[in-house]
Formats: sequence, structure tokens, C-alpha cells
Amino acid sequence: MEKFLWFFLILTAAGGMASAAGAGYEQDVIPTSAGDLKATFFGHASLMFEFNKLAVYVDPVGNTADYSKLPKADLILLTHEHGDHLDPKTIDLLKGSATEIILTAKAADKLKSGTVMANGQVLTRKGIKIEAVPAYNIVNMRSPGMPFHPKGEGNGYVLTFGDKRVYVAGDTENIPEMKNLKAIDVAFLPMNLPYTMTPEMTADAARTVKPKILYPYHYGETDTSKLVNLLKDARDIEVRIRRLN
Repeated sequence: MEKFLWFFLILTAAGGMASAAGAGYEQDVIPTSAGDLKATFFGHASLMFEFNKLAVYVDPVGNTADYSKLPKADLILLTHEHGDHLDPKTIDLLKGSATEIILTAKAADKLKSGTVMANGQVLTRKGIKIEAVPAYNIVNMRSPGMPFHPKGEGNGYVLTFGDKRVYVAGDTENIPEMKNLKAIDVAFLPMNLPYTMTPEMTADAARTVKPKILYPYHYGETDTSKLVNLLKDARDIEVRIRRLN
């Protein structure tokens, strides 16, 4: 009987751990002065941050996770209006009575709700400071003079959790405005062509921003080992590669 009870307890604990691990999604915990920040990596550009009982989603899109099994959103941040970053059905699924949505003007035109932030604006929502910063292409174009992401339309976001500043870059290249970003602890930088950056561009952006921890994200089929190699001598930047489903 004791052996059966012990086996049952082990199975129960294992099931609890699987649930806490986000149903198979990779997670990291980053200590802050105001408690732990948990980052969950879904897929493509979809992320979740959990902090002081808040759930903050960035660009949640339905094909990256089963959002019906995840916490309701306190905050949803949308970097721009493209369909692989803005999914109205998923947003409706995540919305609760107190959910706040932060987004760009073009995303608001599509979603018909939310608080618009332009590049350079700063807001505090749910106790989290949110800075909207530029995200755009310089090199990569749909056609001559037509960038995939025009200047002034998309946002990156710098979020402050306790004493940690987290930069989620959105769809961007290594743009000059990155030089204005100060004291970034954690950076999420996109790395896929033709829409965002090559590993070389991402490495240049990382050397400019100087985060303590760098996560390449939105990387598709790009070989992440190239970025690791390019930054092997950047001893102050820890490159973390996480699985994006």
C-alpha cells in the first residue's frame, strides 16, 4: 500500500511540474528586485512574461500555442499589424475584463481597440513601465523604396520589471536608434530574412544595445549557431538559444 501511495504521489508531482512548465514550452526565470520574472517562449514572435501575478503577452498568435490553457492576459503588447503578430481571435481568447492592450496606430485600425503608443512614448500600465521604441527596415525591401516594415509604423518595447529592463525589438533591423537604448538587461532580437536581420545584423545590434542576456527570437530557419559564433568574444553578453515551437 505504501509503495502504491508513493508511486501515486510521484505521478501527481510529475503532472504538476509539467503543468508549471507551460505544457512543454521553454521558460526562463530572471530574478528582479521585485520578484522573479518568468519568460515563456511560444513560437515565432509570441512571448509571455509573468511577473507579480501579472501575465503580459507580446504578439500572441494562435498557431504558436494553445492559449486556451494559458492565463488570461493582464497586458497584451502588439508590435505591428501583420498577421503573424496580430491575431484578433487569440486576443479575444486571452482578454479578460481588465485586460489592457498596447499597440501601434495601424494595429489599432485593424483591432478597433487598445491604447496606441507611438515611437518615443512612455506609459505605465499595471505597474509596468512601457517605452515604445522604433522598429523598421533599412535594407530589406518588398520592392525598391518599399521596406517590409516602414519607419514610424512599428514598435519595439522596453519593459521595466523591478530593476530589470527588457527590450523586445519587434520586426526591425539594426537601426541607429538602438544606440539610444540604455541599461538593457535582457534583449529579444529578431533574426530572419528577408523580414528582419541576418545573424551579422543581430550581432551588430547586440553589440550596440549591450544586453546582459540576449535571446534571438522570430528566427525561423536561421542557424542560431552563427549568432553564437559571432558573439563568442562578447563576454558581457550571454546568448541564450531557446526553442520556439
